[in-house]
Amino acid sequence: MQTDGRRRVIIENIKPEIACGRFSVKRIIGEKVVVTADVFSDGHDAVWANVLYRGPEDNAWRDIPMQFKENDRWEGNFVVEKIGMYFYTVEGGIDYFKTWQNDLKKKFDAHQDIKIDISSGIQYIEEASKRASEDDKKKLWGYIDFLEREENREKIVSVILTKELTGLMHTYKDRRFVTNYRNVLTIVVDRSKALFSTWYERFPRSCSSEPNTHGTLKDCETILPEIAEMGFDVFYLPPVHPIGKTNRKGKNNSTITDVNDVGSPWAIGSHEGGHKSIHPQLGTIEDFERLIQKAKDHGIEIAMDLAFQCSPDHPYVKEHPEWFKWRPDGSVQHAENPPKKYEDVLPLNFETEHWFPLWEELRSIVIFWIEKGISIFRVDNPHTKPFAFWEWLIKEIKNRHPHVLFLSEAFTRPKVMYYLAKLGFTQSYTYFTWRNTKKELIQYSTELTQTEVREYFRPNFWPNTPDILPEYLQYGGTPAFMIRLVLAATLSSSYGIFGPAFDLCVHEAIPGKEEYLNSEKYEIRYWYWDKPGNLKDFIARVNRIRRGNSALQTISNLQFCETDNDYLLSYEKATEDLSNILLIVVNLDAYHTQSGFVRVPIDKFGIEKSQPYLVHDLLSDDTYIWQGEKNYVELNPGTLPVRIFKIRKRLRKEIDFDYFM
Repeated sequence: MQTDGRRRVIIENIKPEIACGRFSVKRIIGEKVVVTADVFSDGHDAVWANVLYRGPEDNAWRDIPMQFKENDRWEGNFVVEKIGMYFYTVEGGIDYFKTWQNDLKKKFDAHQDIKIDISSGIQYIEEASKRASEDDKKKLWGYIDFLEREENREKIVSVILTKELTGLMHTYKDRRFVTNYRNVLTIVVDRSKALFSTWYERFPRSCSSEPNTHGTLKDCETILPEIAEMGFDVFYLPPVHPIGKTNRKGKNNSTITDVNDVGSPWAIGSHEGGHKSIHPQLGTIEDFERLIQKAKDHGIEIAMDLAFQCSPDHPYVKEHPEWFKWRPDGSVQHAENPPKKYEDVLPLNFETEHWFPLWEELRSIVIFWIEKGISIFRVDNPHTKPFAFWEWLIKEIKNRHPHVLFLSEAFTRPKVMYYLAKLGFTQSYTYFTWRNTKKELIQYSTELTQTEVREYFRPNFWPNTPDILPEYLQYGGTPAFMIRLVLAATLSSSYGIFGPAFDLCVHEAIPGKEEYLNSEKYEIRYWYWDKPGNLKDFIARVNRIRRGNSALQTISNLQFCETDNDYLLSYEKATEDLSNILLIVVNLDAYHTQSGFVRVPIDKFGIEKSQPYLVHDLLSDDTYIWQGEKNYVELNPGTLPVRIFKIRKRLRKEIDFDYFM
């Protein structure tokens, strides 16, 4: 089809746009979507540009005028108000009236004759009146009458440039040769927990109040008040399904077992059921539904583990042998990641000729638990399943249940992690666990929050997991746990911990590895949760600070501040209106006191160099009076290795020094 050569406006370089519109950007309800684009034309004619958008229930496009910024760059924004899929694009055209206004003003300033030009302007206004409402048509004809009668050049030019006339002519502009951007782009809008959430992970079988006793879902109910008191709003449970016995793993991942070994919960399936069953020792499906409801009563959501793999005893192996890879000796290929072997787990064969029935069955698992009350899934190893499957599954679920969230547990290559996020995963595990130095933390956090990545990848920072006990926590003592907690909780708006191992600062690892000794993955552990030295109160304080300060509930506002000590990391997070300003300073050295000067961006905060301002440490409740950009901080890991300062600014003329005391 031949292009209409009269459409002269070019629209390109739209942001945000992921992979030429192939993937959606992400937002939560109430967030602003800022759209920018290069919009220009040949010649010297003025142009106009609009952002067009429509929500999940809109039948027609809404248009938002874009504002010229610089160098042919235009910007417009809108707020998303409902969960679901939004669509947006950009349109533009020649602004004939604005071009006429500009030329007339130039001729007037040059003392040239403008009579004929005024006649041309009258024609533009007459044409616009044909597109106007009755009330606006009367206004436009009033301007026509004035221009036809008035002879004073100054008055004519003054009236032509009025905001009212300019606004009317923009509203009823000539749209005959409008250019539309080549793509209609999409936004997935989630509920607020997609961006701001606080996760706590525990093995249900270790939740018993009695030693040497298998915990139950009812035991999980009894600890809900304490989890809520600590400030967590997501209680994540590893798999709660029956566990296979064939090739069951023993303590510390041993292949040698005895009758008392309980196995790994990720070896799903036995004669007692599969992915739609509850492990009998944990309870019943009715118990699980009651736990979900009890959690809601405490402001907590249960997150369920979604692990698409099977033990050799899973019913699928007999019922659907075509879903597995069979070796020449007649056995099923177990999972491997050489040199690691997972003899108790069988991967599903997604390249089977019966791939779509397999996809449908896996979808039915997700729907089954959604109908039981689950709305958050932590997905195990999604990078070991086809991308096409996840794109299909998440889209299928979100179309029916847009409130459902998916956390991707994919510790793999960055591009693979990012691609999974583009495909639809709501949140993602990250490399935060292994970023320890100042340089590493700044580079990685900046990548996640200040580049295009932030449009589709929502980080969820975890200092530890059942699989990972980082070296930093193995050797840094209690200060290391406090440092990593505050970093996770303030650098990212979503974070989680695996407890009570984290709460109790458990640091015993398998020698030479970043893995827990006596890991709960393979045995039941009894936890004395109130053991002296626990961090429960500290964790609760940090989570209260997160809930009470909206600057910590997003990621795109992260900005690092200069310090003169490589062991001191400082960054600020502030709301757009500067009503909530936080400055976080962390001693990354878990062993020694570190001190130095922190440069505070007071210009950004609207604070004059000569103006004192109050700095309130929300962790210790200490207050300080600072002045100027550079201020001294000293952090002793033996007492408190971190500070979360809330900056309270006052205009100089309003200063009451009693206020600071």
